[in-house]
Amino acid sequence: MNCRGCAAPLSLPLIDLGTSPPSNAYVHAERLEQAEQWVPLKVAVCQQCWLVQTEDYTRADSLFDAEYAYFSSFSSTWLAHAERYVAEMVERFALNADSRVVEIAANDGYLLQYVAARGIPCLGVEPTRSTAQAAREKGLQIREVFFGRDSAAQLKSEGWGADLMAANNVLAHVPDINDFLGGFATLLKPTGVATFEFPQLLTLMAGAQFDTLYHEHYSYLSLTAVQTLCERNGLEVFDVSELPTHGGSLRVFVQRQDGERRAVQPAVQQQLQAELDAGVKTPEYYATLAPAAERIKHELLRFLLQAKADGKRVVGYGAAAKGNTLLNYAGVKPDLLAWVADANPHKQGKFLPGSRIPIVAPAQIDSEKPDYVLVLPWNLLHEVSQQLAQVRQWDGRFVIAVPEMKIL
Repeated sequence: MNCRGCAAPLSLPLIDLGTSPPSNAYVHAERLEQAEQWVPLKVAVCQQCWLVQTEDYTRADSLFDAEYAYFSSFSSTWLAHAERYVAEMVERFALNADSRVVEIAANDGYLLQYVAARGIPCLGVEPTRSTAQAAREKGLQIREVFFGRDSAAQLKSEGWGADLMAANNVLAHVPDINDFLGGFATLLKPTGVATFEFPQLLTLMAGAQFDTLYHEHYSYLSLTAVQTLCERNGLEVFDVSELPTHGGSLRVFVQRQDGERRAVQPAVQQQLQAELDAGVKTPEYYATLAPAAERIKHELLRFLLQAKADGKRVVGYGAAAKGNTLLNYAGVKPDLLAWVADANPHKQGKFLPGSRIPIVAPAQIDSEKPDYVLVLPWNLLHEVSQQLAQVRQWDGRFVIAVPEMKIL
């Protein structure tokens, strides 16, 4: 395989997680007798542009289909983040009723609802039918297409040249990252700004967040790689900030290279230097993740096996993609993790891909009163432990497995 960023041959492996189904391919009850598609989950590093990437085994249109079950609005923490983002962008870039805001991967309208509430014309691009329909039900305009240069040109011809383009947690999800970024250079006005948010490579490596690796994530991003990709596609990075979301993310601000360019802020060079100091341009930097993943797997299995031997009941919370990576890599099945509760009704009644662990409504936690609740989306631990505070009333305990086993 060649690098999807610069086409150089890939020669540096990061990790091999064996085989698993796509992490968002939840199984319907009536399909339990059917086989699932298990494909290799391998991640490699380009030593030319230092883009970390999943090797190609699946197509985007099969991963992000009409039954895609990730709905952003089921996290109160994420909704609050989106509302703050809109307020900050409106103030910083003086957006008003004459502006145009376009969000790429608008999902269920979690963010654009706050733009619309301010009377600012906005449009969402969202290829998955299930979430696009949820956004339309909020009164939002949605185009159900995959974004790239061609769709950007079409939107521009329809008068949607953008003052602000938002792209949260989507840059990692696109197989043709150059076509995707080229679309931003096409649709942005000469004075326009685009922001990308994505989990950053530094925190992934430092926190051994191997469970964030899955087929739907084609790339794992540093500013080092993103800056190179942007320059290749007519964009310039002019600011960056660190965020606590998803275990540690970056928000990158870009503008057109041929537009009215803002001054590049010192934070850009500071972040690039931090990555250089950490070693992102050295093969040695990438050697620590595979051993850490094995350690985490073994710690989780020891905990689950001991709990079963002690007659304790362990359940999960949050049918998240990262949880599926963890459970399938560790080989966990319903005998060790009885079920997983999730607030998203689109997931309830289905089964986790690979492990076939049932997904239930959170009310089952109250009715069964388990001894341990394994929080699979560990980045939402604070939110989940507050929502499920009643677990402590029967001496139940919360557990996370990444970056290490903790019983709280």
